[in-house]
Amino acid sequence: MRATAVVYGLSLLFALAVPLLGIYPVFMMKLLCFAMFACAYNLLLGFSGMLSFGHAAFFGVAAYATAWLATAHGWNAGPAILAGVIVSMLVGLLVGVIAIRRRGIYFAMITLALAQLVYFVCLEAPFTGGENGVQGVPRGSLLGLPLHSDLLFYYLVLAAFLLQYAFVQRVVASPFGQVLKAIRENEPRAISLGYDINRYRLLAFVLSATLAGFAGSLKALVLGFATLSDVQQSNSGEVILMTLLGGTGTFFGPVAGAAVVVTLQEYLSELVGGWVTVIIGAVFVACVLAFRRGMVGTLAAYWRGRGAA
Repeated sequence: MRATAVVYGLSLLFALAVPLLGIYPVFMMKLLCFAMFACAYNLLLGFSGMLSFGHAAFFGVAAYATAWLATAHGWNAGPAILAGVIVSMLVGLLVGVIAIRRRGIYFAMITLALAQLVYFVCLEAPFTGGENGVQGVPRGSLLGLPLHSDLLFYYLVLAAFLLQYAFVQRVVASPFGQVLKAIRENEPRAISLGYDINRYRLLAFVLSATLAGFAGSLKALVLGFATLSDVQQSNSGEVILMTLLGGTGTFFGPVAGAAVVVTLQEYLSELVGGWVTVIIGAVFVACVLAFRRGMVGTLAAYWRGRGAA
């Protein structure tokens, strides 16, 4: 517990001091958005045991909805984000109702197929801008505060991240979260205890999709655009990579994984171009071989072992 408190404290101090350290606030906001996306996905994979290959659909549709409403209709940040979250929740409900009765690879393949359907809708729909996407998304204002300042917007995104992080922790610690973990560990046993596992799985899926949509909506306002890359399969692969790299079933693991992946993409792409994907893949393979539970999961197990000794 002491080590966890130290890590959290140092991470929070670093996040608060980002402007003083000369780090580009937009980069940090992008990192936080993808960390939120990874935390949302970890709620599904790490704590519910469901592998989805199509989570970019929820991240992307929320980004498109927020970007379109802010650009075409002049909505402010608050209502546009809320609308994006609602859209992702409804899409998550639709996908979940179709996919949730399947297990394992069949569940993963259904989520992949439906995510591809969402991708083609975003490609062909008249209001999404096709291959160009929705560009020039205005940030507007939130609670009367204009969001043109990167510094102000950074602290608002940081607050949103902290709230979502705390919310995920609370969900996992709740009776609902304990049932999800019981279903993940031993589904027949959970059924024998009288739990309607499909209902719990559907709720977890919709909740994860909603939180992913929240991250997507913020990302659209942070970067000022929503494009097909938000709903592409590669984006789903990246969030899986972030979660596995940091450690599934841990709270801080997806954040660490997102930090590694986004940092490598941001700072290596200018140096090595397309080879950045190869480098990230090599880092992932090395971490899988060295850290079977992910970086944070392995370190947590090590500290528990020291405490027991």
